[in-house]
Amino acid sequence: MTRILLLGGTSELGLAILGALELPPDASIILAGRDHQRLVAAGKALSATLSASHRVSTVTYDAVHPGSHQTFAADVCDPAPPDLVISAAGVLTPHPDLVRDVGLAATMIETNFTGHVTTLLALADRMRSRGSGTIVVLSSVAAVRPRKANPVYGSAKAGLDAFARGLADSLHGSGVRVLLVRPGFVTGRMTAGMRPAPLATTPEAVGAATAAALHSRKATVWVPRSLAVLAVGLRLVPRPLWRRISR
Repeated sequence: MTRILLLGGTSELGLAILGALELPPDASIILAGRDHQRLVAAGKALSATLSASHRVSTVTYDAVHPGSHQTFAADVCDPAPPDLVISAAGVLTPHPDLVRDVGLAATMIETNFTGHVTTLLALADRMRSRGSGTIVVLSSVAAVRPRKANPVYGSAKAGLDAFARGLADSLHGSGVRVLLVRPGFVTGRMTAGMRPAPLATTPEAVGAATAAALHSRKATVWVPRSLAVLAVGLRLVPRPLWRRISR
C-alpha cells in the first residue's frame, strides 16, 4: 500500500483506519474532501502521528457533485491508481430535520450512497485495468433493516451495502478486492449528543478491526463482531414489533 486515497478526508472513521494501518516507509496518503481548512487540519494531525518519510496531501472532492467524479478519478490516478481506496464520506442528519427540509434528505442520500457509487465506479475501472488494489467501503448495521427513526440514512446505507457487494462480485478475478465494513453505533463526532445504542463501538475499534481485516484478506467485517449475530435477529423481527422500536 504505497498510495492511499481517503474519500471523505476528514472522516473520523477514515482517519482512524489510516492510523491503524502498518504503512510502508514510502507510503503517500491523499485526503480528499470539500472543506479545505478541515482537510489541512486533518492532514497536519495525521502527519504528526506518522513517520517523517510518509507523505500526506489533500485534494478537492465533493461527493454530491457526481459530474466531477470521472475527472477526479482520472486526476487522482495519475500517474497510477491508488493501491488502497477508503470510501468514508458520510453525513448523519436527524430525521426531523429531513422532514422539515427534504433538500437535506437529498444531500444525505447523495453523500452516503450516490457519491460512493459514481466515484468508486470510476476508480475501480482504473484499478481493474492495472490488475490490483483494494477498496474499503464503510457501510453500517443500519443497512440491515432501516428503522423508523432513520429511514433515509438506513436506506442510503442499505443501497451502499448492496452496491459494495455487487462491485466486489464484478471485480472478482481482476486482482481488485473490496472490503465491506459494517460498524454499529459509533460514539464520535457524528453521533455527539446521541444516546449510544447497544454494542456501541469507537472510531479506534473500527480502525483496528478494518486494518486486521485487510491483513487477513476478509471480504466483510462487523464491528463489533457480535453484530453479525444480532443482524440475523434484526431481519427476523416481525414488522408490527419492528415498528415499536424507537431507535
